[in-house]
Amino acid sequence: MMNLNQYDYLLVLDLEATCCDQGTIKRYEMEIIEIGAVMVEAQTLKIIDEFQTFIKPVRYPTLTEFCKSLTSITQTQVEQAPEYPEAIAMLQKWLSNYPNAVFGSWGDYDRNQFKQDSKFHNLPFPIAYPHVNLKQQFSDSQGLSKRYGMAEALQLVNIELNGTHHRGIDDARNIAKLLPWILNRQKNSPIHPSCT
Repeated sequence: MMNLNQYDYLLVLDLEATCCDQGTIKRYEMEIIEIGAVMVEAQTLKIIDEFQTFIKPVRYPTLTEFCKSLTSITQTQVEQAPEYPEAIAMLQKWLSNYPNAVFGSWGDYDRNQFKQDSKFHNLPFPIAYPHVNLKQQFSDSQGLSKRYGMAEALQLVNIELNGTHHRGIDDARNIAKLLPWILNRQKNSPIHPSCT
């Protein structure tokens, strides 16, 4: 189980990327179009700060209808946004306020997407903190053999999904609400998923 005793903060981060449902954008060509992050105080599990930026994609600068529908991110939002190098500089400046932290995301996708975009832009990986897979930690801490999506995990613990699913900042906030279950600090009884 994850132990935050050695850290002051937990960065919960969620990315959204270019996407399509027709196979025209290959997985290795997807680009980050939103970074949503919340900084959580490790002992209280309270959100103490937030960071959000859209990013202008360069490989496929025009968002697909599927991507706009899935994420609710508009073409105007990405066109007016900084490109990846500038957005990463903004993120790193924000992160510099929180030197003793661990980086958590729901699965390994976000970490891998950062690796892919950083390689494409010839930049180092942007986050110096160690990474933890919160999806795996949730299942492990609750004794569940299945790995659940974020929305399913919220349902399992009877927490309402706030905001818009597949928006980086909203998903980061919602993932942070699962931290008491991930860290076994919740006051309620263990969860028992139905057999459906």
